[in-house]
Amino acid sequence: MRLEGKVAIVTGGGAGIGRATVDLFAREGARVVIAEYDRDTGQTALDAVTAAGGSAIFVQTDVSDEAQMAAMVGAAMDTWGRIDILHNNVGGSTENDGPIHSVSNDEFWLKMKVDVFGTWLGCRLVIPHMIAQGGGAIVNMTSVNAIIGARNRNAYAAAKGAVSSLTRALAVQYGRDGIRVNAVAPGRTLSQRVMARQGTRAASDIGDDSHLLGLIEPEEVARSVLYLATGESSKVTGHILVVDSGLTVQ
Repeated sequence: MRLEGKVAIVTGGGAGIGRATVDLFAREGARVVIAEYDRDTGQTALDAVTAAGGSAIFVQTDVSDEAQMAAMVGAAMDTWGRIDILHNNVGGSTENDGPIHSVSNDEFWLKMKVDVFGTWLGCRLVIPHMIAQGGGAIVNMTSVNAIIGARNRNAYAAAKGAVSSLTRALAVQYGRDGIRVNAVAPGRTLSQRVMARQGTRAASDIGDDSHLLGLIEPEEVARSVLYLATGESSKVTGHILVVDSGLTVQ
């Protein structure tokens, strides 16, 4: 019960890494705010947590909408009176991404709006509460695509690079307030969205030999988020924790 008594917000908590993090946080004793755009997956995540004896609320949220984000943060404060952990998880690449000379400007701005602005809003709205209570932990979601080059993900790489830079800047800005700000950079993770794109291909056939230890399960990323959210990482801030099955060391 490493998060007993803590209140944690997880954006995009209805599926993929976000859902795995919600489940893990709840098992570790956290009271979880599931901030999810899709009502069905958000409700399903809430039902699973409560059925297992955990404590959670679900707030339907578009992370790129400031009013909705403020309402979600307000719900957390109204329900439990504090916010100890913020996991800005929402984001991801789409099939509409591509080379800069052909990808649409709309796709670029979508990535900036969801991945960067959504993270910005989460931090902007939660940090004042963390300052008032004497500290907290923020874990953003970036990507290995912000570290190494990749084809056909130019808009996504730009957005995740911005998230990494924002993470480091906020770590410096708010360290004296007891707020640690870190990020996780996963390699290719077998979320529902990735599996759906692959159709009938088996998980073992997805990707290539660049992932030395095999492709990554959402739960494996969630465990890294948990580490950065707990006191076990009490002196870790401004760090980008790479969980990529060896992709970036080759």
